[in-house]
Amino acid sequence: MIKNESDRDVQGYKVIEKEIGRSLSSKELEIIKKLEEKFPRSDFFFQVNDSEVAFHLNSLDLNAFKEYANHLIKEYELDVQTEKNIFFEIIKEIENIKSYGIKSGKRIYVDYNKEKKVQNRRSKILRRGAYFYALNNNFSEKVNELPEKFVNKIICGDSEHVLKQLPDNCIDIIFTSPPYNFGLDYDTSEDGIDWNRYFSKLFAVFKECIRVLKYGGRIIVNVQPLFSDYIPIHHIISNFFMDNKLIWKGEILWEKHNYNCKYTAWGSWKSPSNPYLKYTWEFLEIFCKGDLKKTGSRGNIDITGDEFKKWVYAKWDIAPERNMKEWGHPAMFPEELVRRVLKLFSYRKDIVLDPFNGVGTTTKVAKELGRRYVGIDISEEYCKKAEKRLEEITC
Repeated sequence: MIKNESDRDVQGYKVIEKEIGRSLSSKELEIIKKLEEKFPRSDFFFQVNDSEVAFHLNSLDLNAFKEYANHLIKEYELDVQTEKNIFFEIIKEIENIKSYGIKSGKRIYVDYNKEKKVQNRRSKILRRGAYFYALNNNFSEKVNELPEKFVNKIICGDSEHVLKQLPDNCIDIIFTSPPYNFGLDYDTSEDGIDWNRYFSKLFAVFKECIRVLKYGGRIIVNVQPLFSDYIPIHHIISNFFMDNKLIWKGEILWEKHNYNCKYTAWGSWKSPSNPYLKYTWEFLEIFCKGDLKKTGSRGNIDITGDEFKKWVYAKWDIAPERNMKEWGHPAMFPEELVRRVLKLFSYRKDIVLDPFNGVGTTTKVAKELGRRYVGIDISEEYCKKAEKRLEEITC
């Protein structure tokens, strides 16, 4: 089957995959070798696994390819029955591709109308006003490597200061839940001043997060509004990211079914004067830097079809974390929440950052799922516990 353009890998190829249920013969492997020697790799290349052949296609002189392939099939006396001949099957798939450009006698299958599509897309966005707040952002698309000294590390320190040591555009995805008490003294009576200080500090960290995030990367923030004080933290954080030109991709409701939540009074009982509202869910606010689409290798996708269908429905029923006493942390999110976020919004081998890592749920799940990670927390005690959880992973 042919994978559509949105599934092509980072090198810019359409991919034709054929399940053959066997290993290729020496004759078939030799034909592949000669085809790749005859034509430039920029046109196409093969990938062969135990029972699958993947043909990566960018551009092709189809007549010349068919002529040479048929010559090799005869030379190596390969079976000419179409259903048993992998090369005939691939040619058939190529011929079924009806959308392509023509340049210098070749069919161009990838990006042949890229400039036109980009212009059309931008004009449509401008006409619709889609994410108008994030246009003209001046984000660079250049990717920088994260220095090895930060890769797969738990770092104890102030997140704002630690993040300043990282280069621009080096992180693929950020998932975190900001604490409600870092750097503040809530015993003071000047609550309004404290909240101003809180958001000033939080946004200083988030500004660094935006800087280190790659173009197309995602920032996902798990947050619960402070209902008791009527502070819509999820809206305040969302406004910050929008003001800083990130695209709001969406919002997931994390339904905890926690009906024994802390509100024990009804407010104005049976009266519209001031009824209290009760909530059993939290929010995951999702933002993208520069583009809604994140590129990555198809081979590093690890979400299943069933998972994808269930999880794009943006209400996730997940029980709260039950082991907070074990790890000595008052506000842990469950591992299942991280697992869904990382599989739905990132690729294997991506670099995951949690700037408020706590006892390390994000970094633990990242390691289990084959992601690289950076976890930062100001608490030395929490960092030690996060490292302990990583050491217990045997995979």
